[in-house]
Amino acid sequence: MNYLVVDMTHGGVKIATKLASENSENNVYGYDIYRTLDKDGRHELKANNVHLIKKITILKDIDDLVVISPIHCPLQKQDYIKSINRNIKFYTHHEAVNLILKDWKGKMDKKPVIEITGVKGKTTTCFILKEILDNSLVLSSLGAYLFKEDKEILLKKNISITPANIIETIDMARKIARPKCSFENDGNSSKEYINYDNAIFESSLGACGMGDIGILTNIIENYPIAKGKSNAQIAKKQIFNCRKVVIEKNTLEEFYPEFKNSDKVISFGLNNDSNVKAKNIKYSLDETSFTVEYDLDTINDENIKGQFNVKSFAPSPYHVLNILGGITACLVLDMDIKRIQEGLLKFNGIPGRSSIKKIGNSTIIEEINPGINTKAIEKSINMVKDNPSYNIIIGGKYGITCEEIDEDKLIKLLSSKINENPSLKITLCDELGNSIYGKINNFNGINYIEKLDDSIKESINEDKNILLVYRSNYKQVLKR
Repeated sequence: MNYLVVDMTHGGVKIATKLASENSENNVYGYDIYRTLDKDGRHELKANNVHLIKKITILKDIDDLVVISPIHCPLQKQDYIKSINRNIKFYTHHEAVNLILKDWKGKMDKKPVIEITGVKGKTTTCFILKEILDNSLVLSSLGAYLFKEDKEILLKKNISITPANIIETIDMARKIARPKCSFENDGNSSKEYINYDNAIFESSLGACGMGDIGILTNIIENYPIAKGKSNAQIAKKQIFNCRKVVIEKNTLEEFYPEFKNSDKVISFGLNNDSNVKAKNIKYSLDETSFTVEYDLDTINDENIKGQFNVKSFAPSPYHVLNILGGITACLVLDMDIKRIQEGLLKFNGIPGRSSIKKIGNSTIIEEINPGINTKAIEKSINMVKDNPSYNIIIGGKYGITCEEIDEDKLIKLLSSKINENPSLKITLCDELGNSIYGKINNFNGINYIEKLDDSIKESINEDKNILLVYRSNYKQVLKR
């Protein structure tokens, strides 16, 4: 088989080398579209007989070519047909990973695989599930982990949630299970290297389709990708390739109405007509309680219905939705209710996303995320806007994601919140705060302090609680 793997920046090296190593008769070509391939990457490709090409048009005479390209690539399927030939087969990186891991999925047998995508809430949902499920293999934006017998094994910290890194995560866990063995083409079909009871994979732009459960947390913003040729809605539609799909109700109705009556779809939300919904919600910044009502078909197509009470860290409606997404997946897996309740009690948020901690007399709610946008900031502010014991700190960095924040929208938001509540105190800090502060016209209640640490110390010295909304990678915040 002839393969062209496009994009060596976002997992293409892993996909190309896997295809080349699994069958010596495969001819694999790599196209470094962004020109970012380093020396080590080139060496790995060469060692596995992957041929780097500078122009895809040199492959136009190959009739049985399979093109594998990421969903966000500026070159889309029609571009490859035009540049190469109309006989190509086309797969996204997600779909290629599904094909590569077909044997692994078979060896998982009855052990569930869960894929998670969405605009916001992916990582939180991932770790909610980790608290409920036992012995999980996890790929998240906070790292790749193996949780085994209450022990946390960090497989790799700095790893992206590009689909190819699912392969790497599985390989790293396999080496822990059988460290002295070689796994490439060893002919061993046993299940002994699968030293976990479930796998939870987070992905930014869709799903591979191998999930027994696919979770779509939301599309709170349908942002463009592929230089405007596609968008989040199109990319995340890949989640419907999973066996069962758990999806937030408003997202289903707004973006995927064609799936509303599908037997594989289970909705969750605050709506009365969701399959799983929250009732009698009593919000608290420390622990929120509510009643879960459910009526759905499980993974085995058996109908279950009922209700139960839960408590967990969920200080706002969007936190409750994250909790509901995790609960719904567990109900589809027909898990014991008590186990779900106990897991949620253990969940206290996650460092690097939404979490709560105490310093002296101050409670600090942290909302730290590299992809924080204006809508996310508004939802965070709404948690505490009427609580005079809280100061709000907003800051962060630029250049950490492809999607930058809309400063004009943020300024309008802050202005409206101050007008609604003139006693609200907001402190801006760091690069983002400095840029915003330079554009506002002396809003009362908004000030600027350059360093994040100094902003926090000022509020602590005033015996104030803090809502920290910070646009950054968590590891950058740890360095402060």
